[in-house]
Amino acid sequence: MKTVKIKDKEFELFLTQEVIEKAIDDIAEKLNKDLAGKDPLFICVLNGSFMYASELMKRVTVPSEVSFVKMSSYQGTSSSGKLKEIYGLEEDITDRTIVIVEDIVDTGYTMSLMLEQLACDSPKEILVTTLLLKPDALKHKVQLDYVALEIPSDFIVGYGLDYDGYGRNLADIYKIKNS
Repeated sequence: MKTVKIKDKEFELFLTQEVIEKAIDDIAEKLNKDLAGKDPLFICVLNGSFMYASELMKRVTVPSEVSFVKMSSYQGTSSSGKLKEIYGLEEDITDRTIVIVEDIVDTGYTMSLMLEQLACDSPKEILVTTLLLKPDALKHKVQLDYVALEIPSDFIVGYGLDYDGYGRNLADIYKIKNS
């Protein structure tokens, strides 16, 4: 589909599933090399990262565990600036290599708070992989170790990303259409 309508907004095709999956292949290859012998715990940030996490974990070949946290700072098409932790981590991360799997980093607010919170539990190291990065939108300096794709600051949906809960199921990524 070249365009989609979600609720009251029109979106146009931005990144195809093929482009996304090639970028995920590249990240997985780097992770497999860098994490060999480390027994990492992947922490996937729900809801948005579920598609990225699923595809990434199919490609990760090193022995590892996977867990999930649910955090959010979005309302509609912009960040609310307030972090809500809805579901927390249950695993002991002391002296573990942690890999945070995020769908998108734009302001960096959510990631900076998450990194701060996880550091309190004394992991050996914390690495971050994100499917998407909006470098022009960054307001907080955050450590990002594996960035699949850099994108402009347009609002996007698809491949796990949503607009008011809709559009996560789209295989491609769409950007908001400027009228």
